[in-house]
Amino acid sequence: MRAFGIISSSGNHIYVEGMQDYRSIGAFSFLGRYRAIDFPMSNMSNSGIEHVEILMSNNPRSLVEHLGSGRHYNINSKRGKVQLLFTEGGAATSFYNTNMTGFAQNIESIQKAPADYVVLAPGYMIYTQDYDKLLDQHIESGADITLLYHSVETAHEDFLNCDVLALNRQSGVDAITRNRGAEASAKIFMDTYVMKKDLFLSLIAKARNISSMYTLAQIVNKCCKDMDVRGVEHTGYFASLTDFKSVYKANMSLIDYNNAKLLFDEKWPIYTRTSDSCPTQYFEEAEVKCSVVANGCLIQGSLENTVVGRGCTIGKDCVIKNCVISSDVVIADGTHLENLIVDKHASVLHTKEIVADPENPGYVKRGDII
Repeated sequence: MRAFGIISSSGNHIYVEGMQDYRSIGAFSFLGRYRAIDFPMSNMSNSGIEHVEILMSNNPRSLVEHLGSGRHYNINSKRGKVQLLFTEGGAATSFYNTNMTGFAQNIESIQKAPADYVVLAPGYMIYTQDYDKLLDQHIESGADITLLYHSVETAHEDFLNCDVLALNRQSGVDAITRNRGAEASAKIFMDTYVMKKDLFLSLIAKARNISSMYTLAQIVNKCCKDMDVRGVEHTGYFASLTDFKSVYKANMSLIDYNNAKLLFDEKWPIYTRTSDSCPTQYFEEAEVKCSVVANGCLIQGSLENTVVGRGCTIGKDCVIKNCVISSDVVIADGTHLENLIVDKHASVLHTKEIVADPENPGYVKRGDII
């Protein structure tokens, strides 16, 4: 095993209003049956990386339960393992709770990792990538650090909580800066790094000596002039779950089959914890158009352009449009919902109509009865 993996389940520059109050972003339900963490974990597993460390953030319970031993990610516990890295909170402000703080608090686990290289990936971005090929590119280039990026033409509207890379003609990284929406065209940094483990350990020490608030991106940015930092372009589907609207848009975008084909490939499976439940039952009066529906549901009403998670009940004469419905949600007969995210275990029983602005999707909190 040439490389081990580290996945950060969230970031201190990211906040998804409402949903993140209950769990880290890595534990977010995605497209009905997955969690956000499933995508980087599957990338690691499919790339032959069998030692994966997960840097946990606030409210870790849901993510810990979902990860379990890692067996459902096809990681053989005899050759590798999934190791959870917990951080000690207690800081007066979240600005101190950076990924570098978490790495420093778990430095012994990182030092003991059985590989010469490390691949660091975010738990809040949705994409597929062969990290083994990326590692080959990194070694062949002779670079100190390799960064993965995705070129977009909507940076003035989307990816506003992400970083962007400034590249020179040789694909060297001149700077890592925050996307302020000034330009439509940008190279969005995917918070994915490849480097030697010893270099990573030295960056942790260097960052802590400069500032207790430094992130990994900030210390790498500071080192761009002294080190060979290269950018490698990612192709295919890419989404960043860095605010509420981006979570909604990412789910909705994958209803489009052409987008889904860019993400899902039978040769590159996305693993998740399975649920042994019966197939979804569609009653005679049900009408479903352009929607993604997970297993274990009872559908009597009308669905259009909607994602429905596991174990949901959609009552008779319901009209649900442009919504993301998480698992175990109950929607009573005759309810009209549009442009919403309805979180887990919520019940819409007494309010018969909730229609939000398409440009500002609404949110029904986890476990609420309305």
